[in-house]
Formats: sequence, C-alpha cells, structure tokens
Amino acid sequence: MKQISMTAEKIAELVKGTISGDPQRVITGISGIKDAAKEHLSFVGNKKYEEQLTTTAAGIILVCKDLANAPASDRTLIVCDNVDLAFAKLSALFAEEPPAFVPGIHPSAVIADDAVIGENVCIGANAVVESGAVIADNAVISALCYVGHEAKIGNGTILYPNVTVMYRCEVGAKCIIHPGVVIGADGFGFIPGPQGLVKVPQTGIVVIGNDVEIGANTTIDRARFGKTVIKDNVKIDDQVMIAHNVAIGESSILVAQSGIAGSAELGRGVILAGKAGINGHITIGDGCQIAGTSSVVKSLPPGQIAIGTPAETQRVFLGRLALPKKFQKLEAKIKELEAKIKELAN
Repeated sequence: MKQISMTAEKIAELVKGTISGDPQRVITGISGIKDAAKEHLSFVGNKKYEEQLTTTAAGIILVCKDLANAPASDRTLIVCDNVDLAFAKLSALFAEEPPAFVPGIHPSAVIADDAVIGENVCIGANAVVESGAVIADNAVISALCYVGHEAKIGNGTILYPNVTVMYRCEVGAKCIIHPGVVIGADGFGFIPGPQGLVKVPQTGIVVIGNDVEIGANTTIDRARFGKTVIKDNVKIDDQVMIAHNVAIGESSILVAQSGIAGSAELGRGVILAGKAGINGHITIGDGCQIAGTSSVVKSLPPGQIAIGTPAETQRVFLGRLALPKKFQKLEAKIKELEAKIKELAN
C-alpha cells in the first residue's frame, strides 16, 4: 500500500462527502474497520454495524447517511451517498501498482509462423499461440497461456497465467481473464445409444465482448452450434460454469460458483448471487436478481427478484416463509376461544 498523507477535508472533496469532526485530521493509509490504526481510513456502510464506530481505531471513517449523527469517540466521520463506491475510489489511490507487463516475446514461448501478433504485445514464458491466431495491439498473454487455432484476443486484453482460449473463440478488447479460466472447452452433450453414450459434436465458438472480467477457474463452454455469448461489461466471479449456447446480457454480474445450463439467456444487468443455478433453455429478463443458492427452473420477466429452490418471487417466498408464524398465532387464538366456550358452557 502506498504511503500517502491526506486530510479529511481532501477526502470529503474527492468523494463528495460531508465531514463530521476534524477536517484537518490526516491519514496515511486505508484498512478494514477491525484492523485499522489511528492513521488509517476505513468505512462502515450499514447502520447495523454502528457499534464498530466505537471499537475501531481508524482515524477517519466513511459512513452512510443513517450514521451521520452516530457517536464516534474522537474519530472523524465523512458521510457519503455511496460508501462502497467512495471507499473503492480511495482504495485505488492507495493501491500499489501491479507489476508492469513489458512488451516482448519470451524466448520459451511457442508461436505459429502464421499467427498475427500486434504491436506492444507481451507474451510470457511457455505460452503457446497456435496457427491463425490473432493477438491485437497491447494485449498480454501471460506465462503458460494457450491461444488456440484462429482464436482472437482483443486490444489491451490481459490473459493471466494458465488461461486457455480454445480454437476459433474470440475475446474482445480490454478484458481481464484471471488464472485458470478455460474458454471454449466442449459443451456437455451426449445422447444415449445402443452402444452407450454418443458424443454430440460441439461445433460452435465462444464470443466475449469488451470490458469483460472473468474470475479464476471459471469455464465457458463453446456452443453446440453458433455461439456462446458474453456481452460487453459483464463481470464474472471465480468458479462460475457457463454452458454451451448461453447468452449473457451487458453489465450482468455472476457471483462465485453460480452455474448456467445450456441455451439459457440472461438479459442486461442480471445478478446471480453465489451458487445460484439457471435451468437450460429459459430466459431471465433484464435486471433480474437471483438470490444465493437459488435454482431458477422457469423463465422470469424483467426486474424480478427470485429466491429459493425452485426459485419464486420475493413476495411469494416471504409470504410462504411467514405462514408458520401465522398458523401459530391462529392456533393460539383457537385455543383461547375454545377455553372461553368451555367456560361459558359451564
């Protein structure tokens, strides 16, 4: 972490926040709320964690509007509209720069004679670039990566170590692909036959748009025919599984260990929380949010929040969840009435 001195006044100016406390208070670093020292900036973004304001040693704390009047001992508070966004912006200022990729081709890299390599490209140790592959300007192909025959890697895209992009698949510009990702393995297709399972040829490709980020060990299968499509600005966490012929709409978020079965289509801005599952051949409308571990088996219209297995709308789920308590109250009321009837009968 960089050592930068910054006053509360300057921080408030950067995040468009309001100061409660000493505007000249100085911090030299950032930290989580539990580990912060007096020279650190930290944050509390939810009122339910208000107690942490009195237990932390952080000198300056970003807080949500609900905590604008919270007691904070001698700390300086900065009230923000969006605490997470403000802290992320400040974190970038204090973060150490990642190791720079130096343009050039490592002597141990294996590159086909007819591969097209752009300008300012970095290709690391033991990377393989097959025949007909195209690596655009400013791209990074890190150590031990594999770029298959006729695959395309866009301008400024980074493949971290051990990424595999199989034949004819396409990755757009300014993408970040983390270690262990596999793009374009065969989709899972088998048909029972007299002699056992017969493999269905997977003849399509994967097409990934621009500004996509894909977390470690995620897998995106090639299409049975046509394309598996990940559109622009999609953000995918670690260990996500995307099957053949799936389409993911722009700016969607797929959190760790979520899975999407074949030919499902997700609209724009969809959020899948951790371990959520999507059935094959269904459509999830724009802006839908799927809760963690939920399993969606039917198509959803735009804007729905789905919870549970099988997933249902938030209203239905919460209503059903409340039924046992309603029955308990009803049972108590019935017993009370029975007692009164018995008393009157006597």
